[in-house]
Amino acid sequence: MRGALVVVAVATLALAACGSKNNTDTTAGGGSGTTAAGSETSGAGGESSAPGTESSATSGTGDAGGLKIVPQLQIDKTGKEVPAAAAADAADPAGDGKAKCSGISLAMAGALTGPNAALGINILNGAKVALDKHNKANADCQVEMKPFDTEGDPQKATQVAPQIVNEKSVIGLLGPAFSGETKATGGTFNQAGLLALTASATNPDLAKNGWKTFFRGLANDATQGPAVAKYMAETLKYKKVCVVQDNSDYGVGLAKEITTGLGSVADSSCAAKVKTGDKDFSATVSLITGASPDAVFYSGYYAEAAPFVAQLRDGGFTGTFVSADGTNDPQFVAQAGAASKDAILSCPCGPAPEAFAKEYQTLNNAEPGVYSVEGYDLTTIMLKAIDSGVKDRAGMIDFVKNYSGQGLAREYKWDATGELAAALIWIYKVQ
Repeated sequence: MRGALVVVAVATLALAACGSKNNTDTTAGGGSGTTAAGSETSGAGGESSAPGTESSATSGTGDAGGLKIVPQLQIDKTGKEVPAAAAADAADPAGDGKAKCSGISLAMAGALTGPNAALGINILNGAKVALDKHNKANADCQVEMKPFDTEGDPQKATQVAPQIVNEKSVIGLLGPAFSGETKATGGTFNQAGLLALTASATNPDLAKNGWKTFFRGLANDATQGPAVAKYMAETLKYKKVCVVQDNSDYGVGLAKEITTGLGSVADSSCAAKVKTGDKDFSATVSLITGASPDAVFYSGYYAEAAPFVAQLRDGGFTGTFVSADGTNDPQFVAQAGAASKDAILSCPCGPAPEAFAKEYQTLNNAEPGVYSVEGYDLTTIMLKAIDSGVKDRAGMIDFVKNYSGQGLAREYKWDATGELAAALIWIYKVQ
């Protein structure tokens, strides 16, 4: 995905560093590796494109024509605009440079290969910026991050989770990245007493399992769904919306929230279900064009959203294509080309500040993507725990549970279920 990523300045903000989640039917495989801060990882950080993200043969694909995903505004759960807060006081992973530690590492779990690899790579690369800054400033506390590739597949993740748990030096986990794999492995991490701090898994039910080790670093879909639904119905004044969902835990959960939030605006006669991995959407396109809606909301990932929107345009659909963080990645624009123009994309993530974007580009030879900022912020919090003297998994959980502080993306403070005390949604547009 490297060549397709772009940064757009909005005041002092750059392009989105947000995106998410779970893909339930990518193939199993992969493995794990170890990387010190700033080093390259297999499948992340150096290639000109992410594995598995090749353009499809759909009309218009691969010619983005200079289109970019541009931040528009921030909204609350009611769909009303909320001024964005400055991140001038964000926590610095470098700390005071006096930290002392040894034999301690962190782990990252998510898709680093496969059709949605860009989403996991974005998070890992954001984490690498925090690690690089910390390790350069703290000669006596060199922290490694060990990446574990799940391909976004819950079944693969259940094979990878024991590997992470058995890495005794690992006292904190950034991830899992997708909702499906988080659901499949949460019990394992909880039993092992290992912090699972996700930058992107947004299915609301994840926080209802009684896990003491699960913390979510962004708004869940019970916030995103109603917020975007209200925005579509009350701000954009759509009268008819067709909701199309994929079969992932993320897609199903978000579609439920969107449909409920839209109420009568969601037309059940053109609601449709597709599968992750689908490339032929002709039946769904016929259903939608026959209904002539103002908009289509797609609840799924960019790997399917790109050919879907291209086929919608080829089929004569002239309404607005709306989707969320699973689609909010420059790969959607690169693969859908001109068909992505004017698409509206939401995300519980915020745009990347320009200074961070420059650091990210220098280190990763790429520009921030969805959830890069969250990867940075959450890694920073774990590094602050280590710098404070935390040496084991129990101490890491206690530190995060009681943490309160400003990050680049937002303020981080968690409730008893591992949800953020306050969370907002950003609206983006392809233009």
